Amino acid sequence: MLGKGSARMLGWSLLTAVLLLSVLSPLNIITFNILMVPVLVQYTRLETKRFLSFYGISLAIVYVLTSLLISGWGGAVLVAISLFFLPPVIQMGNLYKKRAAARTVLTVGTVTLLIEMLLSILVAYMFGFNLIAKMKTFMLEIMDTWPAQLKGMLVVEPDALVQLMSKMLPLYMIGSSLFIIVITHWLARKLLNRSGESIPAFKPIREWMLPRSFVWYYVIALFMEFFVRDPNSILYSLLLNLLPLLTAVFAIQAIAFLFYVAHTKNWSRALPVAGIIILLIFPPAYFMFSLLGVFDVAFPIRERMTRK
Repeated sequence: MLGKGSARMLGWSLLTAVLLLSVLSPLNIITFNILMVPVLVQYTRLETKRFLSFYGISLAIVYVLTSLLISGWGGAVLVAISLFFLPPVIQMGNLYKKRAAARTVLTVGTVTLLIEMLLSILVAYMFGFNLIAKMKTFMLEIMDTWPAQLKGMLVVEPDALVQLMSKMLPLYMIGSSLFIIVITHWLARKLLNRSGESIPAFKPIREWMLPRSFVWYYVIALFMEFFVRDPNSILYSLLLNLLPLLTAVFAIQAIAFLFYVAHTKNWSRALPVAGIIILLIFPPAYFMFSLLGVFDVAFPIRERMTRK
């Protein structure tokens, strides 16, 4: 008979299997982002041999069920997806065991997942499968199905738009990697702390502060944007990905500043919450917020507020 701890770990294995199977359903938009959570909980709480046993159970369930209901290749694809997410799980789990800072966990997890994405593109290309070209073709096929009215709203030709979006692939990869790791850390930390672990949290958002060097990166990138006009140059592609990323980072810094102001002045959180809502429903506001974030990092605004 299974002990209480083993039964709980078996439950996590079953949850892993359910989440993997949900990739084949319309729920994959949600569940794909939390595939690592139960595996990360198991890895953090178990020694390596026991973890591999329970993880193997979940993969075996997925493969057998998928092979019986769909086909063998379906099970192999789902197992491959799970194995793809295993390296960041191991990296984050090892850092959890060392009680590393949340910022370190986030950085290492994101970089690991990003490297895997890049290696996947490279390996596919070596075997004659151009993922970027396939992505372009897929996007053009989708645009061909749009109504004529929607196509008429485009300010550029579909080919040019797809070309532009393909150049922003590094930005999409960084953003998706960061998003998945943030969601995974947030959920896994809550679950592990409830089970008796002590996983460090992020600092309160009001204490977040970017390195001052980021201001120079942002200013230089904005300055170079006026002079780099060749869409085929490497520098153009670099700026195309770097500027939106820095703009978003400094917009988040602005939100941190608003939380700091509300905390210092003993105000309600209505101000920073309103800022978050504006960013979510009105993306053009990112640039204005990013300027506030730049001022927060570049000048001692907080120190002056504290002295007053």
